[in-house]
Amino acid sequence: MTGDIAHLGHVELLTPEPEKSLWFFTRVMGLTENGRDGDSVYLRTWDDYEHHSLKLTAHHTSGIRRTALRASSQEALDRRVKALADAGRGIGWIDGDAGIGPTYLFTDPDGHEFELYWESEWYEATGDLRPALKNQAQAYPGRGVCVRRLDHVNFLAAETEPNGNFVRDLLGGRVTEQIRLNDGTIAAQWLHFTNKSYDLVYTRDRTGTRGRLHHIAFATDTREDILRAADIFLENDVFIETGPHKHAIQQTFFLYVYEPGGNRVELCNPGARLVLAPDWKTVTWTEAERAKGQAWGLQTIESFHTHGTPPVA
Repeated sequence: MTGDIAHLGHVELLTPEPEKSLWFFTRVMGLTENGRDGDSVYLRTWDDYEHHSLKLTAHHTSGIRRTALRASSQEALDRRVKALADAGRGIGWIDGDAGIGPTYLFTDPDGHEFELYWESEWYEATGDLRPALKNQAQAYPGRGVCVRRLDHVNFLAAETEPNGNFVRDLLGGRVTEQIRLNDGTIAAQWLHFTNKSYDLVYTRDRTGTRGRLHHIAFATDTREDILRAADIFLENDVFIETGPHKHAIQQTFFLYVYEPGGNRVELCNPGARLVLAPDWKTVTWTEAERAKGQAWGLQTIESFHTHGTPPVA
């Protein structure tokens, strides 16, 4: 079962400000548009080999509609579908989205919707987007921040541990790091599928609401890109929530902003680290250790613990 999920594929993000959000992701973040379908626009980072990294969909509110995972083979997809269906988590098959083959929908215990697929259309750049190097999917666009890839998704959940167990037992994920409170409650877990140190994160939602988003994260090519991004956000009147600082957990250099639709977006470097040890032991942070804040930089801002999408009263 371990190894049946290859990687995080893409996410579908909802926005009540579709034109402004599209401007943010293309002109400011530097993603490239790669098609439209109704109220949705497909966007890709320059180092992604697939059709798209982000599906941006106009909606009455913000949040995340769906997170896509690519299986490592057709046989792996079949195994995971059977396990999900047997566990009662399956929704069913749909025709794949743009660039994606047959897709199986399912939910985690908190109600976040996922899609799982194997068949994928590899992106072939043309014209000005054709790269000089044949082992790179697309030419560096030289526009805005120019994020390199989609790195991870951080979900808010009414309860963290049941979702972590779900990813472990039904998808083959493993916990690399976690936060345990004094009462024994697991407040957050970082889970990975291959050698990336994390693909999915579950953080306890203080409102007790289910199915919300904390943030989506894009990895930059260098740490200096994040420093430059702060200036780019300033010039474009993008709200910077916190950073640049360095997380103690996962050792990520980060910057958090709100895109115009209200969703939190993280820039991270290096993003997920490499975990090469096959017998990696979960690193557990105590409540006291977590209360110390970041590895360095300012203390965590209060909105980081309270803001999520869609908003709740």
